[in-house]
Amino acid sequence: MLTGLLLLITCSAFAADDTVCQQCHAGQPGHLGEPVGKWELSVHNENGISCHDCHGGDPTDFAMAMSPERGFLGVPAGKDIPAFCGRCHVGIKEDYDQSAHGKALGTGGPQCVTCHGSHQIVRASLELINETSCSRCHEYGRAAEIKEALQSTDNRIADLETELKVLHKEGIATDEMEGKLFSLRNDYHRIFHSVDVDQVVRETDAFQQRLDELSALASSNQDDLGQRKIFGGVIILLFVVAGVLLLMLKKTFEVED
Repeated sequence: MLTGLLLLITCSAFAADDTVCQQCHAGQPGHLGEPVGKWELSVHNENGISCHDCHGGDPTDFAMAMSPERGFLGVPAGKDIPAFCGRCHVGIKEDYDQSAHGKALGTGGPQCVTCHGSHQIVRASLELINETSCSRCHEYGRAAEIKEALQSTDNRIADLETELKVLHKEGIATDEMEGKLFSLRNDYHRIFHSVDVDQVVRETDAFQQRLDELSALASSNQDDLGQRKIFGGVIILLFVVAGVLLLMLKKTFEVED
């Protein structure tokens, strides 16, 4: 009872802006406090996904934070992790279930946290496909083939993301294009979870076509921006010329006077 009271007092000392999960665990030693620091560096935190979004419970009530009555789920067993993560990542779970990885679940096969981590979830990228990680379970050769097949399209996606950011800074409305690219990027990264080189190669062409359409739209906006800059420059030049002419005209009248 005393321990619980001390824990509650300790937890209450942390910033009110944090959930009670963060307030409590941030002050705990060792493995109990470790998840908070890792989560702060994660793509989940970057996108507003917090402890309770995965583990359930009440993030506003210290007493009920871990109550099953408030939906607390706790930590899933290894074999249950794909279903746990699949509540949000539905399409990826479907691809995983049908893959060699998914079929080996429960018999030593990898699941989500094997590659992505459990709290310091990193943004999905081809950097996750690497010899150090993949060779923990098998030879790297097949994974390297998949990475190579994905690389050129992934590079195009990254380049287009950069281009849209530049357009946005220049005042072009890019929300719709960014939304389409976000969707395309997520759909494309799903292919890897099939761990099937032939499927990756087969489906890549369709994604390239979708990228061509988005690239053409971005280029059209870039051309419009260029024309606007030229038009703006011409207007400014005309004002400058008009100002010079007015000044010359004024001086002419002053001389005549």
